[in-house]
Amino acid sequence: MNRLAFAVTVALALPFASPVVMAASPTASPAAAAAVPAAPSAAPKPWAVNLRYRYEGVDDDALSRDADAHTARLRAGYTFAFGGGWSALLEGEGVAELTDRFNSGANGETSYPTVIDARALEINQAWVDWRGADLGTRVGRQMIVLDNARFIGNGAWRQNMQTFDAVQLQWKPSAAWDVQAFYLDAIQRSAGDNARDRLARERDLDGRLLRVSRIVPGGNVAAYGYWVEDQDVAAASTRTLGLRWSSAWALNPTWKLGLTLEGATQQPWADAAGGRTGYALLEPRLERGPLVFKAGFERLGAGSGRAFQTPLATLHAFNGWADKFTTTPINGLEDRYLSAQGTFTMAGKAASWQVMAHDFQSDRGADYGTEWDASLALTLRPGLVALAKLADYQSDGFARDTRKLWLQLEWAL
Repeated sequence: MNRLAFAVTVALALPFASPVVMAASPTASPAAAAAVPAAPSAAPKPWAVNLRYRYEGVDDDALSRDADAHTARLRAGYTFAFGGGWSALLEGEGVAELTDRFNSGANGETSYPTVIDARALEINQAWVDWRGADLGTRVGRQMIVLDNARFIGNGAWRQNMQTFDAVQLQWKPSAAWDVQAFYLDAIQRSAGDNARDRLARERDLDGRLLRVSRIVPGGNVAAYGYWVEDQDVAAASTRTLGLRWSSAWALNPTWKLGLTLEGATQQPWADAAGGRTGYALLEPRLERGPLVFKAGFERLGAGSGRAFQTPLATLHAFNGWADKFTTTPINGLEDRYLSAQGTFTMAGKAASWQVMAHDFQSDRGADYGTEWDASLALTLRPGLVALAKLADYQSDGFARDTRKLWLQLEWAL
């Protein structure tokens, strides 16, 4: 048991012995004991259940066999409210491999393409939280998503969520300011506890994150510093400093123009070696209600002996859904992309769609390849969503041609 896991175990036990809980009516739920809701329908549910079935097919020209992965994920949690601003969450997660025609990282089927949805049964989140008027703290295993999850995220696309054993502090001195600080003790990776590669399961960290954001005239600006020592893989330790700005302007009553700019520098930290590298993002967008068009340029620079890396990110959301660039190549990466997304009604049901096109190059001018992505989601009934999704990567010198298909049904209660 690591340092933070021991602290979490103790912290989770403390609220159950508090006078507030012991004095509550034996027939009242913990949430009801904390406060009387304005109306029964307005009270948030203390429990949450999510069931997801997914088929993922992978045709990777690097392997003679195609992957046909059928998996199911059940996640269930209960939030305890104790009054005085205190609450706690206990959430479990289980993943089942319904077939063996894919390499999950745990099943040993290495002749198939990899689909990182391995069998698992584990505690997904377990934290204690306190919130005051302008100050809050959270201790334990928790989901962390900062900004657009490019650097720190929960990897929500994979069946097994990525979480952190961490301490969080948040200070909101006014409506315009938001200050967040984190200490990271470990990362629970999406590959799960059964992955054969020990480093794919969990990494011990000594990480310190600081993010300060402010609403300013014309948008929102965030400054951040991430000092992360990977105690299992020293070469992955980095210091990242950056600035992100996003804004939108009404062109007329119908259309809106938006722009996001971000820049960061990264250098080795602790015992890591290598040179300094840079990150840049330029993303203009045009919006009309739910219809959004984007044109973007993202650069993860190449340095001396290393490239800009984001190992704690929600990686699937960036640089193409085929996941060919979850680790930045040594010569860096430039991603030029176009996307469109929107909503419509299909057979009386709410639906959403998205299409994307990527052109990938190295930071030194070499072509990597191109990719097309598309998805269609249909809400069959409240809480029940069907999804179809495609990715088609065409290599131009990096990796091999890869095509992926996903069919998914997700039920949330």
